[in-house]
Amino acid sequence: MATSSDPQADIDPDDWFSRVEAVVESIPPGRVMTYGGVAAALGSRSSRGVGRVMAHAGAGLPWWRVVRASGHAPSGHEQRALEEYRVEGTPLRWSRAGAFRVDLEAAVWRG
Repeated sequence: MATSSDPQADIDPDDWFSRVEAVVESIPPGRVMTYGGVAAALGSRSSRGVGRVMAHAGAGLPWWRVVRASGHAPSGHEQRALEEYRVEGTPLRWSRAGAFRVDLEAAVWRG
């Protein structure tokens, strides 16, 4: 068996998708995980692999609960995510310019 530096290389893609989906579905309302946090929960470092799953299957998942390492909402979906964060009471931080990000210290889920 060949070895690879990519921890995801030996994971069946269908299984990887279902495993990512299960972790994302387990994040409670008002809490978030980073892409890297989801990967780590699966014993991987492939945050990009998590991003690929979210790009393909995210519409059926609570996608707003998976954020960038900075706490920012998924790129291009900030306004819709903000609506969800407000409904769920997700802790946010605001800049003087009016930009927001999730307060990771208060909201991160380590399920």
